[in-house]
Amino acid sequence: MLPPRLSVVTIGARDMRVLRRFYQDLGWHEWPGGSDEWSAFLLGGALLTLYPLTALAAEAHAEPSRERWSGVTFGINVDTREAVDAAYASAVAAGARAVAEPQDRSWGGRSGYIADPEGNRWEIAWAPGTVFDERGALVRFGSSE
Repeated sequence: MLPPRLSVVTIGARDMRVLRRFYQDLGWHEWPGGSDEWSAFLLGGALLTLYPLTALAAEAHAEPSRERWSGVTFGINVDTREAVDAAYASAVAAGARAVAEPQDRSWGGRSGYIADPEGNRWEIAWAPGTVFDERGALVRFGSSE
């Protein structure tokens, strides 16, 4: 059986040096052994890895798109409604491009979108009832049980 979990998200980087520096500038701690050939950041219960796009495409038998956005977004949920705006401002100060300013959403939460230097979209969000464990891993999302 395939376990129901997400362990690793890999971004195929067009410029490893720039993308790696961006995530370091966010204050995220790089996994030991990181380099411009492979880099990783432990985010709560999942690993965000960076790998050169051409190498990842060869390994995954894929053809990289010329578009800057792949149609995938990443999400970071925060503890409070107010924390959305603070995290958004912090990301922009670290070099993220503002994509959509934080706003209250119809589903009862608040979120905004930023893009990293290669155009990968990150939603910074708060959802009522979301709970994290001591590592920051998602335990409960929204009001679902």
